[in-house]
Amino acid sequence: MEPKSSGEAIREERLKKLKLLRDAGMDPYPAVSKRDISIKAFLEGFDALEAGEQEKTVAGRIMSLRGQGGILFADMFDGEARGQLVLQKEDIDLAHFELFENAVDIGDFIEAKVTAYKTKRGVQSMKVASWKILAKSLMPIPSEWFGIKDEETKLRQRYLDILLNEETRAMFERRAKFWQAIREFYLTRGFLEVESPVLETCPGGADARPFITHHNALDIDVYLRIALELWHKRMQVAGFSKVFEIGRVFRNEGQSREHLQDFTFLESYEAFSDMRKGMEFIKELYRFVVKETYGKYSFSIHGHEVDFAEEWSLVDFSKTLQEKFGIDPLVCSEKEAIDIAHSAGVLGDSDDNKARAVDQLWKSIRKTIAGPAFLVGVPVYLEPLAKRSKENPLVVERFQVLLAGSEMGKGFSELNDPLDQRERFEEQQSMRDAGDEEAQRLDEDYLQAMEYGMPPMFGFGVSERLFAFLENRSAHETQIFPLLRPKQ
Repeated sequence: MEPKSSGEAIREERLKKLKLLRDAGMDPYPAVSKRDISIKAFLEGFDALEAGEQEKTVAGRIMSLRGQGGILFADMFDGEARGQLVLQKEDIDLAHFELFENAVDIGDFIEAKVTAYKTKRGVQSMKVASWKILAKSLMPIPSEWFGIKDEETKLRQRYLDILLNEETRAMFERRAKFWQAIREFYLTRGFLEVESPVLETCPGGADARPFITHHNALDIDVYLRIALELWHKRMQVAGFSKVFEIGRVFRNEGQSREHLQDFTFLESYEAFSDMRKGMEFIKELYRFVVKETYGKYSFSIHGHEVDFAEEWSLVDFSKTLQEKFGIDPLVCSEKEAIDIAHSAGVLGDSDDNKARAVDQLWKSIRKTIAGPAFLVGVPVYLEPLAKRSKENPLVVERFQVLLAGSEMGKGFSELNDPLDQRERFEEQQSMRDAGDEEAQRLDEDYLQAMEYGMPPMFGFGVSERLFAFLENRSAHETQIFPLLRPKQ
């Protein structure tokens, strides 16, 4: 017989303690707690509680245990604050004192009737008059001092990392504040928050490979949405002139430090606005969000120094490629683009079209730009959903936010010409038929909606990757429960 692991041995010991609790008539998993005050509120009102000798009921998880003989100490955490429990044999029922000593472990949730009490060292504490178990833990929590060192374990058992690591906990509080700030920015400017379908019969709004699943009731294959865009534009046809959504999107693509397959995304659309007005709007948005979330404008991100309060520069896509590679992406041939991209070592063997070659050339330049800046002058063939520029019909009215060597948000003067849209969809569909699985599909339902009349508008989208960059961490690290391959 193989020897038991330390975890298995500890679990067996805790099961014995579980039996001790039951034998003492204490339900180890009751449904009701009589907590009437939080630890934070208890400590804030400590002087008044002490003066009035008031008894209160607190509840939380035991994080440490110490003491022996006639006095025991325990640190309790209720998700908001910590406090010290003091159990003195002379002030509590002897059977309950001994049961606590013999059956309670670090990780257990308990409830205790307490009074305000200062130790000899003057530590504000909670003296226990009685207690009961709320949930008996069967697995040991790692030591707070040593924590969890293995990075994969941190992601797999994120609940323990959050419990033991104050910085991890603070990061997810900032994440919530980040999205709250975005929501506040839009709501105070009169935008309507909407929800669009997650399941679609024709995915669109981005160049991405979708996840496919089967809808049993309708007996059809459907797709998890890759973007929110086409639904929001239908809302413009419906007469809602300012809409936004914060929701999950899904893209069945590669995974990297910056890219995940399912992530939270913001999209917004404002009728009668355009790309140029939108630039000012987005500068205000980013500055508001970083100030509300972090209380500052300056960040160190992936080796770049970024200051959102500075004036944002303009980077012209075509001019930048000409200066770097001697190629004009607006008029070059497909062969020329592919050859130069291969020479630059930025193109894979399967990437055999002009759009993919030009995009990879640009991405090799982008890594050097700290920003914040706006990228403009992008060719029409790289953006099928944006309006053509009046000054140059070969480029679109689109900008991207450049930040720390990456693209961190995209805005458009949205295409509202249904005939032009059909032509671009047909071109994308031909690329798709030729083997480009990320090219967009021809969406007849969306084209029909456009033909009823769609106002000119400014559209914008940015993902939670912006938060990951502000944290100077990988995208995986900043998701609470990232998707991981199951352990074998």
